[in-house]
Amino acid sequence: MPRPFSQSSARFRMALTQSGILLIDKPEGPSSAQVVHKVKRLFQAKKVGHLGTLDPFATGLLLIGVNEGTKIADIFLGGAKSYRGVMALGVETDSQDATGKVVKERSVSPIGEAELRSLEEKFTGALQQVPPMFSALKKDGVRLYRLARQGKEIPREPRGITVEALQINKISDSELEFTVICSRGTYVRTLAADMGQALGCGAYLKSLRRTACGHLTVEESMTIDELERRFEQGSMPLISLRAALRHVRTVTWEGRLLSRLRLGQQEVLAQIGQRQAGEKLVGVVDFRGELAAIAAWAEDLPDGCWRLFRVFHE
Repeated sequence: MPRPFSQSSARFRMALTQSGILLIDKPEGPSSAQVVHKVKRLFQAKKVGHLGTLDPFATGLLLIGVNEGTKIADIFLGGAKSYRGVMALGVETDSQDATGKVVKERSVSPIGEAELRSLEEKFTGALQQVPPMFSALKKDGVRLYRLARQGKEIPREPRGITVEALQINKISDSELEFTVICSRGTYVRTLAADMGQALGCGAYLKSLRRTACGHLTVEESMTIDELERRFEQGSMPLISLRAALRHVRTVTWEGRLLSRLRLGQQEVLAQIGQRQAGEKLVGVVDFRGELAAIAAWAEDLPDGCWRLFRVFHE
């Protein structure tokens, strides 16, 4: 006789085939890779990956792609992210955050509202930032944080970043709270350390919480414990690819055009027409409203055109 159908086997089959994005409220402690490993073990999915790392000491929104969801990582990696942090004044650490060793202490002069507004103005807009030694960047194939742990420091070239918005509030004479919206490649702990230098007393990042990745917010997320409970109850709390990319305009195509697109016949993308208001991406959906492909505007060609960016399996 056939084995009875079980809820656990249903969850297993569902996890193997479903695709989308998980919004996790990462706690302090585990690395982003450890959270990804836990999700992969739970879902038994073929592919799982994060869409932008968070340091172990940081908390907040961690986007995790499941199966086809991993294909949109570049979109969120390149997008703006929002954080709320607390910086401790008068102390500098080698890692620029609370996990490092204290390397310098200085007195803190009283800071008024005028100085805070001036600091906001100075650190808003296009900036040059020197990456920290405690980072995953490589020098001659070696991660910088490995060299830093050996007590070594090497010259690093500054990189361009953009701070779209910055608001700073005084918590006490020795602590400032700030919210920031910043571009890809921004080290928020370096931003805190640089602001401390500008104040003349030094600072380190005491705590950090990511509150948003683009239009996706931490209020929409769930803890790892909640994810496990919902999975055991047979619920798959995945956000669909179309919902995750709801800020991207979509066009609906019938099956014949989608079949040609999946065969790599990119000339059919001309039917999208010209881009609207400088948009960079357009989604192509099927008759069910499911995202089938993403086209990207190629500006390197004389008149520009749509080129295939990602194709998603049915």
